[in-house]
Amino acid sequence: MAHFAKLGANGKVIQVLTLDNKDMLNADGVEDESVGQQYLETHNNNLILISASGVLAYSNQINNNTNDLDFKQIKTNISKFIGEEQFRKSRIHDFDWLEGGWFSIKDVNIYKDQIYVSYTREVKENCWNTSLLHGKMNLKLIIFQNLFTSDECVHFYDNIDEEFNAHQSGGRVISLENDKVYFSTGDFRSRHRTQKIDSMFGKVIEIDKVSKNYKVISMGHRNPQGLYYNKEDNFLIEAEHGPQGGDEINIIKLNQKEIPNYGWAISSYGEHYGGAKASYNQKTYKKYPLYKSHSDYGFIEPIKYFVPSIGISQIVGLDKKNHYVVASLKDSSLYFFELKESKEIINMNRIEIGERIRDMIKYNNELYLFLEDTASFAQVILK
Repeated sequence: MAHFAKLGANGKVIQVLTLDNKDMLNADGVEDESVGQQYLETHNNNLILISASGVLAYSNQINNNTNDLDFKQIKTNISKFIGEEQFRKSRIHDFDWLEGGWFSIKDVNIYKDQIYVSYTREVKENCWNTSLLHGKMNLKLIIFQNLFTSDECVHFYDNIDEEFNAHQSGGRVISLENDKVYFSTGDFRSRHRTQKIDSMFGKVIEIDKVSKNYKVISMGHRNPQGLYYNKEDNFLIEAEHGPQGGDEINIIKLNQKEIPNYGWAISSYGEHYGGAKASYNQKTYKKYPLYKSHSDYGFIEPIKYFVPSIGISQIVGLDKKNHYVVASLKDSSLYFFELKESKEIINMNRIEIGERIRDMIKYNNELYLFLEDTASFAQVILK
């Protein structure tokens, strides 16, 4: 199965080719039922992917003009950190196996000979955070170790706001050449933690690869799903899910004297689910008012927000300076745009793909998308 479409984007033509994913295996050599949620990387001209349940595989057919991609599994020890018992807890709302994806792998990133994988960690029974593994990249066997974790966790039942949602876990990873890793964490709907500097939740964190020391780079985030590093101008561009409306794109300037605060859960252009008129939200709005202005309350305004939400996901930079593309889940589209002087988005152009885009990478002059609805890949050729 493959289909082609020619689409306009910022005055250019792109071509979309959907590729089948036929041979994704799990550790027992049987079909992996979690293929609907996967994350992408490349390494030495191989396409690398990891499923929500931790199945890691590669295909060396990325440069071949073929409609099918055959994958070979890479053996790992990921089951030491997250396994069947945690995956089954994703079915708390009568989901099918991993349909909810609450407790799962959240991202993969490869830099030179090192691979980084984020995951939801059960710190103690029914108490969770988002943690980060690393290992030496190898197509045969990878032994992972924890690079970043914490004893702090959000309990499924016993928490201050009596709410829990592991979809809001963040987990995006970027590794840099200067021995630093940037790592995003969500709030698990434990909203008050995002405004606590000493909490790991709702933050973007910088981790030293060697010492494993870390520091908070930014705070006041709900669920950061996209991160891209602009090396030339030394900033991160971040994309995060809002609540009911209010998805954001933010600029995080690095090496600041004070930790920049992006406002969640005091300010947001979205609403708590159900809105302010819902009787069950009265207590929530009193504690977390979601003011529409960020700057009036001492927070940093997003450079772009979306109402209604688009289900924003990964963001990547393009070859032309200050040009980017961000993907979406709910809206099933790509948004190409230009960033003017790191402050303003201009010339945003929406391109509909037609499926939820869980992850996106740029390889050569092409984008590779993982499409959740059909568990397939889209190859977007930029011309």
